Amino acid sequence: MLWRFEAIGTSWQIESDTELPADARARVTALIDRFDREWSRFRADSDVTALARGARAVPLPSDGAAMLDAYAELSAMTGGAVNPLVGRSLESLGYDATYTLGAGVPTPAPGEWRALLDWTGDTLAQSGPGLIDVGALGKGRLVDLVLAALAADASGDLVVDASGDLAVRGAAVRIGLEHPYDPRRAIGVWSVQDAALCASATNRRAWGGGLHHVLDARTGAPVRTVAATWAVHPEAMRADAIATALFFDGGPEAAVAWGASWVRMMTDGHVEWSPQCEAELFT
Repeated sequence: MLWRFEAIGTSWQIESDTELPADARARVTALIDRFDREWSRFRADSDVTALARGARAVPLPSDGAAMLDAYAELSAMTGGAVNPLVGRSLESLGYDATYTLGAGVPTPAPGEWRALLDWTGDTLAQSGPGLIDVGALGKGRLVDLVLAALAADASGDLVVDASGDLAVRGAAVRIGLEHPYDPRRAIGVWSVQDAALCASATNRRAWGGGLHHVLDARTGAPVRTVAATWAVHPEAMRADAIATALFFDGGPEAAVAWGASWVRMMTDGHVEWSPQCEAELFT
């Protein structure tokens, strides 16, 4: 059975062997809304918006430690290229709450972000200017949460797909790797079973004269050397994070550290992949 809906600015598709009961759907809807209220920089009433406006602390979301701990690892492994305070950098280029989509001056994210954010105990505190954006791994985290929320109601095969970030439980699913320069084509197919596959590409959430959402936090400018990435890991959050890290030096090393396999296509057209990658590539 197929359940399609829109949430957090993207299309979702959940495929299960049997129809999901109404209470399971309601539980998923509430979970996504809670996550959005906590983490969306596009909402005036979210926790991260409150912190950016000067609130010194908010209750630590249940996902806070897992996500920010992962950011700390990624930041270290990519030399600071991945940073959860990249929100203002995205806004500077027009990717703001009102989707201005007007090119401005690239603005680096605060390099000392770990000194500005504290997530020990039961609060998330911010001691300086900055806007949290969890786009490097947040959607993957939400996919994991939705999959777990449906575990008791969908006993057979289950696929949770949030437009490029998906998790598969049960039978293997063959997934095409969309060509970043021609969405009618694929550069390969990856068979995924009891794992997650997450993708990131510069042709998604792109605008203006070559602007897109994958920024180097150190410069505030879009990445120009990598066109698309794909990563497979048992957890969607970590697959999503590795797909982001692969846009930078240190990404392949991060994948090794976390046990992820990957493919990436560079802007000059050549394709790289990890030694253990099981994708069938056409290039």
